Amino acid sequence: MNNLKEHLQQLEESLLKPEIRSSQQELQKLLAEQFFEYGSSGKVLYKNEDIGVEGIGIVNMKIIDFDIHPLSDEIVLATYRVFNVDSKQYSLRSSIWKLINKRWQMVFHQGTKIN
Repeated sequence: MNNLKEHLQQLEESLLKPEIRSSQQELQKLLAEQFFEYGSSGKVLYKNEDIGVEGIGIVNMKIIDFDIHPLSDEIVLATYRVFNVDSKQYSLRSSIWKLINKRWQMVFHQGTKIN
């Protein structure tokens, strides 16, 4: 389980990297076809409708308190906090990862600002 936790944390952290966030091709690998997100901004984002060739925008964020909660052998809920270095704001995050064709892909993500 520790290996899975480390692997999923690495995948989550990769989604914060500029070279991944700005690459539609890299995002296609990490996000499942049915992916959608409830963003901390209040916006809903759908993979096939809202991710253009420019990606999803550059952020300066750090992951804190990462943990996983297996829902089955092939589905895992990841929970953590994010610190936005630029805005000095924390948010709660949750993602659902699914093992699809022997590769973990994110199917859902939610960000909730902490006041």
